[in-house]
Amino acid sequence: MPVGSSSSVAKIVPRTPEEKQSNTTSDYTEFLSVVAKSPALITGYSKLLKSSGYYKGKITDKYTPALQKAFTAAEEARLSISAVRPMSRDAFLEETISLGGIGGDSGPTTVTSVTKYKPEAAQQLVNEIIQDTLGRKATPAEIKKYSAMLKAVEGKAASTTTYGKGAKQTQTTMAGLNEKQYLVDQISGTDEGKANKVLGFYETFMNALGGGR
Repeated sequence: MPVGSSSSVAKIVPRTPEEKQSNTTSDYTEFLSVVAKSPALITGYSKLLKSSGYYKGKITDKYTPALQKAFTAAEEARLSISAVRPMSRDAFLEETISLGGIGGDSGPTTVTSVTKYKPEAAQQLVNEIIQDTLGRKATPAEIKKYSAMLKAVEGKAASTTTYGKGAKQTQTTMAGLNEKQYLVDQISGTDEGKANKVLGFYETFMNALGGGR
């Protein structure tokens, strides 16, 4: 460089680890402040944190100490892996969920399946059972009564499937209450159902004797 000349190029000074830590902490605090002011964001993140295994409480739109603790645990894990695989907070949580949550490879996954009948489907089922059991169509009152009973046992009729982890997975399904058989038992237990059952036995007996011709 010629004598007397000057340079306008700024010298780049690398940040110290302390400065980097300070910027990271400031960004995290700002992130939490934004979330804490928005019930919608709180609800969304409580779902993400719960699905990923960091949050054990109820889904909420209130910024609680338990939610704060879950945010901190997730942030520490994200920063740990971001040292070699930088990723955003949302991407980290979504990946954790896709892998089965915290310690996802160490335990089984359980899925509960519940069959919910729409009004028209419930009506069709009730009609079919009464037709088979009593030999006639269901009345509006019966459809209303047995549809309500069907809805009431949805939880008991749920099936639970557990999937094992590891190279050799085992699928175990625990069946719940058979809601169709439940309705058959309820309808068969009415006075009309009992009378039809007795009549059916009588007709079978007469047919066996040849008197039903």
